[in-house]
Amino acid sequence: MTEICEAPAPAGTGTLTATRWTPVCDYDDLQPERGVCALVDGRQVAIFRTYDGDLYALSSHDPFSGANVLAWGIVGSRGGMPTVASPMYKQVFDLTTGRCLDDPTVSVPTFRIRRIGGRVEVAAS
Repeated sequence: MTEICEAPAPAGTGTLTATRWTPVCDYDDLQPERGVCALVDGRQVAIFRTYDGDLYALSSHDPFSGANVLAWGIVGSRGGMPTVASPMYKQVFDLTTGRCLDDPTVSVPTFRIRRIGGRVEVAAS
């Protein structure tokens, strides 16, 4: 039996049409509350698995430092929403929307992510 658990489309992106999925890793390879980085369609994508098993994918590019480091950020929550804090200057980003909670004028792109059986795939744009 194939299990498909797909994250919703990123907020504010409208309807996404044809999707090309890129396999990135096995689900069991992801440690809860730790990020990994994968190259998806030429972009560095930070992938996170939370303790409750949910998957999130957003750009690993920290807009404040200019470095691709968000995959190594500190996973947590704020107001009940899952977050990651940049390891550079500690700005906190909402994992579901990519919005910076410390500066709402800044955000990072999010990506659709899904689990099919034991594999994790990220939607390439």
